[in-house]
Amino acid sequence: MTFRQERTPRDPSAPVPVTQIPVTHVHETQVLPSQLPKPEAATTPEPQAKWSPGRGTAALFVLATVACIAGLAATYFFFVRTTTGQFIDESALVEAVALSGTAGKAATKLLDWLPALCVVIASIVVIFVTILRRRWAAAGIAIAACVGANLATQILKDLLPVRPYRGVETLELNSLPSGHTTMAASAAAAVFLMVSPRWRPLAGFLGGSFAVATGVSTLINQWHRPADVVAAFLVVGAFMLPAGWLIIRTGWRWNVWDGYGEHWASAKVWVALPVLTGLAAAGVAAYALLSIGPGGQEISTTTYFWAGTSLIVAAGYLATVAGIWLFGHAARRRDAPLR
Repeated sequence: MTFRQERTPRDPSAPVPVTQIPVTHVHETQVLPSQLPKPEAATTPEPQAKWSPGRGTAALFVLATVACIAGLAATYFFFVRTTTGQFIDESALVEAVALSGTAGKAATKLLDWLPALCVVIASIVVIFVTILRRRWAAAGIAIAACVGANLATQILKDLLPVRPYRGVETLELNSLPSGHTTMAASAAAAVFLMVSPRWRPLAGFLGGSFAVATGVSTLINQWHRPADVVAAFLVVGAFMLPAGWLIIRTGWRWNVWDGYGEHWASAKVWVALPVLTGLAAAGVAAYALLSIGPGGQEISTTTYFWAGTSLIVAAGYLATVAGIWLFGHAARRRDAPLR
């Protein structure tokens, strides 16, 4: 017997069964914004993020400015308000008559030409550097500080009380600070701020020498006492230091140098000369004052003039050295790493 399965004939009109495939619903994972991948940080820093000259030196500039103001107050108190200070200051002025010959004539000519000389020299350098290097902001800051120092000098002359009588025969009219010295020192400082760091050692030495020569000339010509000249230096410092820091901060692109000795204008000799001259003058001033009036006797001799002159030279050159060092420290080295 043969078993044979018979196929059932398929009806073409019958519907074809469809097999349903189960669909698995996958819930979408929610990603928080904090879990998103962060973009890779740029490897090249922005120009604003680079090390900027003057950063980290603000405290030094503030300290130097405060020192100038404190020195100005101390100079006024000792040389104007005390008997000893008045005697030293006035004796130096009186004894300047001994050099009223040829030196006096030369000093008079220098002082007569000084205002025009300051304006011409400072204007030429500032305009040249401003146009050639396009340092417009630096020029505005330097000129504003220069004008401010000269205005402050005239205001102090009017506001400070007259010299009190301390038993010393002297004019009661207040002459502190010296206007001519302020003009010369501020013009030199404006040039110092405008030039690039590699030129500042030379500019500082030449400008400091010009200011010192002006101060000594006012003493020889009997226009001002030594304390008036020292006070003028301090007034200029109080205005030019903040201005210089601002120039370094805003002009970070050009306030860069290679250090001392990399250029003839930045040679160490321009720092050594004022250091040695200032220290020698300070020694002469100290020796002259200590050798006068043994036993407390205050006898006016020609030594007071040399003591006063040495005081001017020491104050001017030591302030010059301090400025050169401070601005050299604030300017960035070319090979310095970014901060």
